[in-house]
Amino acid sequence: MSPLCNAFTGRLPQPRVAVGIAGGGMRRAIRWFSALGLTALATLTLAQDAGVFGARLDWVPISGAERNDVAGRGFVTATLSRSRLSIMGCFDRLPAAATRASLHQGVATGARGPAIAELEITQQPSGVVAGNIDLNREQRDALLAGHLYIQLHAQRGVAPDNAVLWGWLLTSQVTSPCSAL
Repeated sequence: MSPLCNAFTGRLPQPRVAVGIAGGGMRRAIRWFSALGLTALATLTLAQDAGVFGARLDWVPISGAERNDVAGRGFVTATLSRSRLSIMGCFDRLPAAATRASLHQGVATGARGPAIAELEITQQPSGVVAGNIDLNREQRDALLAGHLYIQLHAQRGVAPDNAVLWGWLLTSQVTSPCSAL
């Protein structure tokens, strides 16, 4: 209200206070530091626990001549806690007994890359795959970008390494429970 209106209402005009750190500036500083603190807390939380990933294990790429060497399916769930990746899953109906399973890092989702860890596996045509891997920063970033995948090998599979199934670990991948196999 203007000083003239205050005269009619019987109230005296309020003195103006310089805005500095003791006035509105303090409130702004508190808000700014609160926002900064919440942002730091959210970043720290994400850095410690990025969540759950899933992979649907399906046939590796094949040519017509290799059709009889590839069969089966599988599902994997992976949980990241800090830098530790825990993997648990299952597979079914491989063309022969499984021989090994490994975690690979590709240059992009869908692109092959080198193995970075070996996983435990049931050495049967149907079974379980599991493992715990401590990821370095580069591998963790690759996981978050969708560049890590799991590859299963069997006694009979696609040359040169007898691969049969693979699947990329993705946050949006919905996996079935192993009991559904």
